[in-house]
Amino acid sequence: MDADLNAIRQFVKVADNLSFTLAAAQLGLTQSGLSRAVSRLEAQLGVKLLHRNTRSLSLTADGELFLSRIRPLISGLSDAQHEIQHHGLIPKGTLKVSAPSAFGRAILMPIVNALLEQHEQLDIELVLTDRNVDIIDEGFDAVIRSGPIADARVIARPLASADWVTVASARYLARRGVPQSIADLAQHNCLRVRLSSNGLINPWRFTVQGQATSLDVTGNLILDHGDPLVEAAVAGTGIAQLLTFFVRPYLADGRLQEVLSQNAPPPQHLTLLYPPSRQSSAKLTVFREALLSHWGDRNFAP
Repeated sequence: MDADLNAIRQFVKVADNLSFTLAAAQLGLTQSGLSRAVSRLEAQLGVKLLHRNTRSLSLTADGELFLSRIRPLISGLSDAQHEIQHHGLIPKGTLKVSAPSAFGRAILMPIVNALLEQHEQLDIELVLTDRNVDIIDEGFDAVIRSGPIADARVIARPLASADWVTVASARYLARRGVPQSIADLAQHNCLRVRLSSNGLINPWRFTVQGQATSLDVTGNLILDHGDPLVEAAVAGTGIAQLLTFFVRPYLADGRLQEVLSQNAPPPQHLTLLYPPSRQSSAKLTVFREALLSHWGDRNFAP
């Protein structure tokens, strides 16, 4: 009959201590239960491993031989178990992530750079696009998406919302005047974006008397994504509506100025999505923790 692995480990502990009492305490077992396990092991092996009496405990010759042979195997087994348990905790391989372009450039890139510095075996493929990628079919480990989420195939983790701001350069405002109400925008050059998801021009959003409202604005420049809006606004081409985190440096140094702050748009909801099959992977875990630490929703209880 094959010897029981737990019983072998228990025997080694008894042999190391030459005491059932001490070994039982270290193993969290009762002394009687440990004694029975060693007796079963002796019966399975067909030899006596220990000399027992009321005052002392010692190894038999067979016990010493068995211990000398089994100790390296038990030690190697423990090392192998520890290695395999921690092997999956090392972030390695390619992590494929998609995020909106502006969020990726302003928020994700510092996080990605830090992760690559910390984890030598980790590669990251970052797809910055305002297109709604298919997280499953396109093989993404994680996607950051704005707006409502309707994909039941994925796990959705709320992130902190992003604020919007309506801005223009001082030169443009000096030339065209400062709009005092959203109605005044009809007299201004508004820089717009055509959504890749549906081909429509994205309306501007505002808050009027506590209610969210959309406004179709007009202007002489339409772009296919939001990043170039910053350069166009700084150059004085027109007024733009952008995410605050993307233009914070420009507001701080005066290259852009906020307008219509009394009608600031409602915040943009952001969500981290990932397939259930990836949620325990080490590479996703370190990315998720870093992102939530930097841009997590403090009101969300996981």
